Amino acid sequence: GYAGAYSSARITENNTTNANLSKERLLEKIVDRNNLNHAYKRVRSNKGAHGIDGMKVDELLQYLKENGSQLRQSILDGKHRPNPVRRVEIPKEDGKKRKLGIPTVVDRVIQQAISQVLTPIYEKQFSDNSYGFRPGRSAHDAIRKCQNNINEGYKYVV
Repeated sequence: GYAGAYSSARITENNTTNANLSKERLLEKIVDRNNLNHAYKRVRSNKGAHGIDGMKVDELLQYLKENGSQLRQSILDGKHRPNPVRRVEIPKEDGKKRKLGIPTVVDRVIQQAISQVLTPIYEKQFSDNSYGFRPGRSAHDAIRKCQNNINEGYKYVV
């Protein structure tokens, strides 16, 4: 038998869970001051490199104090556009290079704010057998689950 695959019917049935959340309501939740403050704190704690604009994480608080209201309004008005990412290459163990795109710190705050609102909405709709880019799940967890399925007698794992 097969382990880990759900039909598209299950996925689409669960999509009705949050159909009543309007775009405007989601945007209001995203730009809510508490949500943005939490997003700022997450970005600050992660540190990270500067984006294409050169702004460092240490400069972010002052920028948000001076420009936060305009930023929030531009998001609500649908006028905000993220900056291009800064392209860098980092070496891999095999000698090749891995290409990264580093967003500006302001864009990272916005991305984090969006994630904080959307993750709780959509996380519960994902399959328990889905591991990619999920909070609290890793590739090692996926491998362990596959091994368990094999031990249970499954011949194929999707």
